[in-house]
Amino acid sequence: MKYATLFLIGLLLSVALLSDAQKQSGKTKGKSKNKVLQRAVPCSSAKCKLPDCRCSDATLPRPKFKGKENEIPQFVTITFDDAVNAVNYAQYELLFNGVSNPDGCPATGTFFLSHEYTDYVRVNALYNAGHEIALHSVTHGDGTDYWRVADVETIEREFGQQLKMLERFAKVNPKSVQGMRLPFLQISGNNTFEAVKNLGLTYDSSWPTQQHKDPAMWPYTLDYLSIQDCQIGPCPDAALPSVWVNPMVTWTDTEGYSCSMIDACVYPPADNVDALFDWMLENFNRHYQGNRAPFGMYLHAAWFSRGRNYFAAFKKFMQHLTTYPDVYMTGVSHMLEYVKKPVLGKPFKECEKKPNSTCLPVNCNVQKVSTGEVRYMSACDKCPTVYPWLNNPLGEDM
Repeated sequence: MKYATLFLIGLLLSVALLSDAQKQSGKTKGKSKNKVLQRAVPCSSAKCKLPDCRCSDATLPRPKFKGKENEIPQFVTITFDDAVNAVNYAQYELLFNGVSNPDGCPATGTFFLSHEYTDYVRVNALYNAGHEIALHSVTHGDGTDYWRVADVETIEREFGQQLKMLERFAKVNPKSVQGMRLPFLQISGNNTFEAVKNLGLTYDSSWPTQQHKDPAMWPYTLDYLSIQDCQIGPCPDAALPSVWVNPMVTWTDTEGYSCSMIDACVYPPADNVDALFDWMLENFNRHYQGNRAPFGMYLHAAWFSRGRNYFAAFKKFMQHLTTYPDVYMTGVSHMLEYVKKPVLGKPFKECEKKPNSTCLPVNCNVQKVSTGEVRYMSACDKCPTVYPWLNNPLGEDM
């Protein structure tokens, strides 16, 4: 009888615990279910309409532009990754100063900034000059694995906190920041693009394509399933309405290999201005003489130090682009404004209005808490108490 009673009590406890576990499981599943994204389906041009939706397989700004490719403005997006410092800022000034587009507006680029070692006073100068300031994370991560497995919250912290840094230390209006690029071009599937949406950004430009470079791929949204090849996975497969992808259409090096960034080309031309220029022109013509998809010149400023003539060749190519009546060097976000409302001929009615953000430069000598080392940084108006970092983006005394 004693053992029977104990057995019965044990059975009742098991049933109670199982019931409670099932309830808790139901609650957890309910929460997860709310976060599960809808799987993307193939795009339908009948349902996917500009300005908010664009199919990934659309090869012209509008179908009716077919046969009028030579009337489509050719955009060139020059982007630089990583920190802005005194040396590369001087190079950026030399590249862009005095360079104008056919409409008389100044040529501009996009700067995907990482935080560490960045001179925020010079970021403010780039911003006031009309260049696009975009995000490249606070920490730059610790290799590709960090970003490959990053959840939505991690990506939001890295890029959302960088927005706060830019606002405080460079006086950049966070509403003007529209894009991001993952370090090492390592996206984390749907998480990357869900974070783009949650942060209120417009686009990501981290995803290279080798298969769609002739004809070249145009920017598109993730409302529907993307046809883009997945070179550095995981790649997204969820429906994320109005999130734009600016695909990194790869270049071809001298041996025929694809490279997503100029400085990633394994076999560049000889270190000769004319050879480098001809190579740039060959890659450009694949777009200009084709479907006029935006031509990306993606690199790190450190590439200029790899050869004696790299900078001169790049400058020569930019100057050459100014001789075309229909080539526009703009930031990625300004190019996307055109893609949303495309026209033939002159793409914009007026020049972008430059910000007028006042910055009182201060030089700061602060400690990086995680390592104990002293860091020097230039900022606008006021120094932080400690070196700004993830989870303490304003460098406050914790």
